[in-house]
Amino acid sequence: MKSGIASATLVIIALVLLVLGYSSIFTVPQTRQALVVRLGDPIRIVEDAGLHFKMPFVDSVIYIDKRILDLENPQQEVIASDQKRLVVESFARYKVSDPLKFYQTVGSIDDANSRLSTLLNSAVRRVLGEATLVNFVRDERAKLMATVQQQLANESKSFGVEIIDVRIRRADLPEQNSQAVYQRMQTARQREAAEFRAQGNQKAQEIRAKADRDVTVIVADATSKAEQARGVGDAKRNQIFAEAYQRDKDFFQFYRSMQAYQNGLHANNTRLVLKPDSNFFRYFNNPFGKASAGGSPEGENQAPVAGASQTPAANPPAGSQ
Repeated sequence: MKSGIASATLVIIALVLLVLGYSSIFTVPQTRQALVVRLGDPIRIVEDAGLHFKMPFVDSVIYIDKRILDLENPQQEVIASDQKRLVVESFARYKVSDPLKFYQTVGSIDDANSRLSTLLNSAVRRVLGEATLVNFVRDERAKLMATVQQQLANESKSFGVEIIDVRIRRADLPEQNSQAVYQRMQTARQREAAEFRAQGNQKAQEIRAKADRDVTVIVADATSKAEQARGVGDAKRNQIFAEAYQRDKDFFQFYRSMQAYQNGLHANNTRLVLKPDSNFFRYFNNPFGKASAGGSPEGENQAPVAGASQTPAANPPAGSQ
């Protein structure tokens, strides 16, 4: 009986020691740091990962993340110094640098995010309210972000956190302003396109007018040269006719009469009202072209000319006069 009681006592003692041992140790992960609190009062901060000891049933351990934390700030509308409205979406990166102060001021990550979000909104409004839209969007964006980060860091020191970075993810115009700006841009581009088309049409008309003028000049020059060449050819032809006429007048008259017959007597298209003994047909009546008894001297000169009116080759040469 006594041995049973002793065994039970030993078991109870072992259980109590096990509970006391388990309550006196705690483990700190790599990603966290621990704040040991004794009856509500913080006594030490444990930053090293691993197994650590505390007073059982008296000390409690509060774990605080020591990684870089994200603070996502919702969209807010900001008015720049030039009265331009912007819809800004920003974020911040921070870490807990003083766990004791962090625990005493905000207590948890969620409360810290809420407090820091308010401070970030205020800093963004303050800094962007002193800058113009052009400076923020293009010229001094990095400088303005550095100013926002500095102001947020100064205001968040009392929370025991360190601000790592502050960025603006998006900065857009409000929807109604975006539509107005888009319409103005569209109108400006349409006006530029109309100007380009007008300039192109003007240039095309200038090129077309110059081409027409050049064509007129070229055609006139070519016509002049052609007329000159034709005049030279006609003069040469008349000279040849005159020389031929001077060499053999009878043959020349015969040749001219044959040309007059050829040009004047077309098949199915010739009507001549002449006397049969007309001087025009003298080579039909006489192979030597002798005028008939009833023929007049004027007919000798008129008949070939009348038949030669059909072609320039039948005209009497200028050099034969």
